[in-house]
Amino acid sequence: MARDLVHFLLVFDHETGELTEQIDFGGNSEAAVRAYSACEETYRDKARVEVVLIASDSIDTIRSTHSNYFDGTIVHASRFLAGLG
Repeated sequence: MARDLVHFLLVFDHETGELTEQIDFGGNSEAAVRAYSACEETYRDKARVEVVLIASDSIDTIRSTHSNYFDGTIVHASRFLAGLG
């Protein structure tokens, strides 16, 4: 039996290396997309802030498939890439 999708909005600040927002919209995809659009507009001029909307069966799955937002590995990559520019 397939599990229902849960929608999560994540906002990651590459400058600080922190996940600054993690919002659970449950199965409400319309609210999730509205919030994503609003968040994209809010951070439009901040190139080092990444806004993502992910749907999955659970936050645990997202922590596994997108671990870079949660375990600090994206911070190291961001610092490395910043030095290349």
